[in-house]
Amino acid sequence: MPFNTITKEILAKITAIVGADQLIIGVERLEKYAHDETEDLHYYPQAVAKPQTTQEISALLKICNEHRIPVTPRGGGTGLSGGALPVYGGLLISMEKFNTIIEIDERNLQATVEPGVITEEFMNAVSEKGLLYPVDPSSKGTCFMGGNMAHGSGGPRVVKYGTIREYVLNLEVVLPTGEIIWTGANTLKYASGYNLTQLMIGSEGTLGIITKIVVKLIFRPTQDVLMLASFTNNEQACAAVSAIFRAGVTPSALEFMERKGVEWVMEYDHIQFDLKDGVEAFLLIEFDGTNMDVLLAECEKINVVLEQNGCTDVLFADTSVQKEEIWRMRRTMAVSVKSNSIYKEEDTVVPRAELPKLIQGIKQISNQYGFESVCYGHAGDGNLHVNIIKGNMTDHDWNTKLKDGIREIFELTVSLGGTLSGEHGIGLVQREYMSIKYSEIHLDLMRGIKKVFDPNGILNPGKIMPDLVL
Repeated sequence: MPFNTITKEILAKITAIVGADQLIIGVERLEKYAHDETEDLHYYPQAVAKPQTTQEISALLKICNEHRIPVTPRGGGTGLSGGALPVYGGLLISMEKFNTIIEIDERNLQATVEPGVITEEFMNAVSEKGLLYPVDPSSKGTCFMGGNMAHGSGGPRVVKYGTIREYVLNLEVVLPTGEIIWTGANTLKYASGYNLTQLMIGSEGTLGIITKIVVKLIFRPTQDVLMLASFTNNEQACAAVSAIFRAGVTPSALEFMERKGVEWVMEYDHIQFDLKDGVEAFLLIEFDGTNMDVLLAECEKINVVLEQNGCTDVLFADTSVQKEEIWRMRRTMAVSVKSNSIYKEEDTVVPRAELPKLIQGIKQISNQYGFESVCYGHAGDGNLHVNIIKGNMTDHDWNTKLKDGIREIFELTVSLGGTLSGEHGIGLVQREYMSIKYSEIHLDLMRGIKKVFDPNGILNPGKIMPDLVL
């Protein structure tokens, strides 16, 4: 059945729920909500509601479910897979008013937050109490906690501290039919039936709208050391990643950067950096803890491993300012690359020992199809962001041949034991490639889960599932 549009009568009901001052209509005012950070895609909703309570979201979803109005949840709008794009119009529910840190429970090392809290603001709040929430995506200064949950976001410190799934204990969720549930319990163990909390993480707003989040906290390390290792080619740098872990140490971050990405950061962000001739790739390696002697001993051990794997130079960041500059170079790489050309970004992930084969294959596919590629990412957990740059590629080839090249990259990724996305999600732009990784049996299970939660298919339609025709 097709979706319906928002009539004057339905709009009046929506207005009665959230108030006229929290409702946005009109093309000019809606433009902000018609796009996220995914390429240059734009889809306009009919209206945007900015509810302030769980009960208001429940009432909105009951109306939309009854009248088959498509609903798109939206966080900070920093997504890279089109997850917040209202591809069928309808109502967009912005979570920007859900911006309260409800409680930091120091006795139990937990916190309860609303989904509109900016990730970095939450990290800073718990840091002031000597605690750490280690999930820190590159967009942490603008992304929302709820969006992180919906997409399974990660960041550089996943390599030591684990993924977001290891820190979420419980979620309050409004189902597409309007019912309100808590998915689990505020306990470190959970063996009481199906784990709905884990099901919600990474569901990209297709199964429910998260309204409260309970997360686990850990103690914050007080010391850190940062190294920047240089290599003459990408494959050597990627091969060193697995060797570091085989040496018996675990960095708190291990990031890969390609030379071209560093060049563009220096141009875009005016970062001063001595980029030597012949250096084509870098590994950013961080260790953290509470004992500087232990950290320095780990660095010495890694320095030997780096030399054995073709490293030509290691820079030790001596000051907090230098550390910040190096991290800024990595964190601004995405926006620096984006500023240069029309682009697409893919989010491949493989077992880390397969990284050399992955990046070598990506470059071969790039040459075959005539596009440029700039790679960087969380090498410590095998997660490589592939930025595909249009550059001199003709409009015809970009629009007709590029998808074949992207498909080959994903086929290579899966053949190496990897999958389509490590942290950006599937959303709108990757859904057509889902069959590369998943069988029809697997996809049917996903469709069945969607049907149970959302019988009328109103919540974030057009995302994840490859067989929904726009």
